[in-house]
Amino acid sequence: MNTNSNSYIFIYASVLVIIVAAVLSTAATLLKDKQLQNVKNEKMQAMLASALIESTPQDAEITYNKYITEEWIIDQNGEIVDLYKAGAFEKGSNRAFYLNLKTELFKKSKSEAFLSPLFVCQVDGETFYIIPLLGKGLWGPVWGNMALKSDFKTVKGVVFDHKGETPGLGAEIILSDFTDQFIGKTLFDDQGNFTSIKVVKGGIVTLDPDKQIHGVDAISGGTITSMGVNDMLFNCLENYVPYIKSIK
Repeated sequence: MNTNSNSYIFIYASVLVIIVAAVLSTAATLLKDKQLQNVKNEKMQAMLASALIESTPQDAEITYNKYITEEWIIDQNGEIVDLYKAGAFEKGSNRAFYLNLKTELFKKSKSEAFLSPLFVCQVDGETFYIIPLLGKGLWGPVWGNMALKSDFKTVKGVVFDHKGETPGLGAEIILSDFTDQFIGKTLFDDQGNFTSIKVVKGGIVTLDPDKQIHGVDAISGGTITSMGVNDMLFNCLENYVPYIKSIK
């Protein structure tokens, strides 16, 4: 009786595990496309937000297609190697939207040839250029997007996000109190030298007056995250300098 009872329990448990596994596998398969679309929508929303364009998860793709008119992939020499426009490739065969920035920045760190994505945004007759950003914070990756005006030096807007920075400290990189500081700042000085935008511990009041246009105040108590954002900006933005200088 005990043997039969144990056998029954074992068979019942085994069948139950198989059924649950099958249900979970089916659910994961059915939800995969939706999950990928959600990731895509979130990425589009963040890019649009950097150019101060509002969108929702429901209309993100429609809004993206309305305002993002071209996608470029630029090599380390400043040459456009892929150009996607109006649903078709004008040059090359790869969309900048799907370029793996983490992989390309790793190549750069190894002094290998690398590529950088650039997005052209048209709003009410004005042209903006959106640059994706990726770096390291205190507890994990930080990332974002920066929109430049048509002069390729003045910031239109910026958004940041993070995986696990400290609430109330480094996590405040997502707040407008921090991001709004970037609006109107410039990446180049009057002589055309690349300056990036520095995140300054102690505030930009510690900089010479003529250099304050290239800096923002760091987050109080979020020193390491601020340094991570500072390094991310320089490491990502400098990749576009060869192209920018080639068109000046």
